[in-house]
Order: sequence, then structure tokens, then C-alpha cells
Amino acid sequence: MRDFIPPDVRHRLRDLTLATRRAVGARGLGAHRSASRGAGLEFAQYRPYERGDEPRQIDWKLYGRSDRFFVREAERESPVTLWVLLDASASMADADMDGAVRFDAARGLAAALAELALMQGDRFALAALAGTGLAVVPPGGGARHRDRWRLSLAALSATGGLPDERALAGLWERIGARDLVVLISDFFDPAMADLATRLSAAGREVLAIAVLTVAERDFPFDAGYRFRDTETGEELVGDGAALRAGFLERFGAARQALHDRLEAAGIRHATLVLDEPLDTPLRRLFGGRG
Repeated sequence: MRDFIPPDVRHRLRDLTLATRRAVGARGLGAHRSASRGAGLEFAQYRPYERGDEPRQIDWKLYGRSDRFFVREAERESPVTLWVLLDASASMADADMDGAVRFDAARGLAAALAELALMQGDRFALAALAGTGLAVVPPGGGARHRDRWRLSLAALSATGGLPDERALAGLWERIGARDLVVLISDFFDPAMADLATRLSAAGREVLAIAVLTVAERDFPFDAGYRFRDTETGEELVGDGAALRAGFLERFGAARQALHDRLEAAGIRHATLVLDEPLDTPLRRLFGGRG
């Protein structure tokens, strides 16, 4: 089974805490503010039934009215569920001149987030967004669920565009009001930023991680090149040295616009460039305990 997390990064993950803005403790369920939810205590929320939920949690009266299964959660029964929304469009398959692939780094980040959730006893879910639709691993916990993540990540490929609005609509029923959502993308398609800001506006806590190649950051081209857009197929032939200044200016302006939009929506965000350690954005977002 492929492991997308380098050994040194896996070691450093032990210093991170997957904390939300509701964080009050240092680890595990205590890392998330929750008013002592539990059976017989104050009702918190309904959420759609998911495979693995106990039948006794189903609200049968609500089922009788709606013909759908919902779970009635009390405060203690609702640890944070982490949702990782992974961009699997064609631009994520871009590679640097040294062979490093953006999508491999993105899958490594997704795997690392699952490890953090596993260490803390939280539930975690995955949704890969591609032109063919959504590939979803529903919320769950434990080592076996983590292994299902690994198999799903290994089977993914980056191709096509992003799902249309009809395909994305299913996410809104799955992501709970108290869930933590992390989007991993290059954010070249405005639809990813749209999804992030809509989720934030709906009251979800949303984080964003942008994954960039070294070429996008530095544009280290000196001779004539044929530049090709992996999603549209459009090509541009030009001299790298002559194009560098204009590209860096426009690319910098686009990144600043994305930064300003996410900041305005209250979305914490970080960037990983492919020549940086995989856990760089995770440390920026979640910090260390020491």
C-alpha cells in the first residue's frame, strides 16, 4: 500500500494538533470546544446517517416524516469531523522540471491530515473533485478507515475539470455544521475559491492549502519553450527570459487576489511549493504544541 507521507514528515506530525477555532484543549476530543455532548444531554443537531453509525442513534420519528435516515446527536457524541476536499482536476497533474508532481504532494497533504485526525480520535472524510464527479470516502475513524483513505488516494488521478454545481450539491448535505473543511488545490479554477467561500458563508470552518510548483513561483525558463495549459490544451510559444517579468507580475497579482478573497471570508490558508517539506502548510495552520 502506497504511503504518501515521507518518514521525516510522519515523525514531525506528532508535534501538530488538528485544532479548530473552537479549540480549548491540547489533544484528542478535548482539542475541540464541545459542551459535553452525550446521551441524555442537550440535543445538538441532526446529521444524515452514515455507514458505521449505530442504529440506536437514528431518529425513527424523523424517518417516519421524511423517509430518510438522520442521526440525532447530543453534545458529547459529536467529535469534530474533518473533511478534506481534494482538487483532482488536470492542472493538479503538473510536474516540476525535477519530476515532482503537484498531485502527489496534494495526496500527501490529505494523507497527513488523516493521520492527525486519527491520532486525535477524530473522524475524517475525503471528497476528490474531478470532472467525472465526486469520489467520496465517508466519515469514519480508526486505522482501518485510514487504510481505506490510502487505497482511495492511490487510485485517484488528476484529469479533466472540476465537477459542476449539480455534482457538488451532494456535499452540502454531508458536511455538518461543526465540521472542519480543508480544501487542497492550486486554486487556478475560481470554482475552488467559490466553494471555499460558500462553505464559509454557510458557517463551516474552512481552511485552504494551495499547492504550487517551483516553476510557477520562480519561472526559471531562459530559452524558448512551448507552454501548454493542461486543462484547455492552449499553447504559447515564447522566450522564457522575455516572458518572466510579465508572468511573475500577473501570477503574483492573482495570488494576492486569492489571498484577499480568502482573508475577507475568514478562511485561514497556507501555501506549499514543491521544493518545501510536505508539512510546511500544516505547521503554518496548526502550529506545534511546544
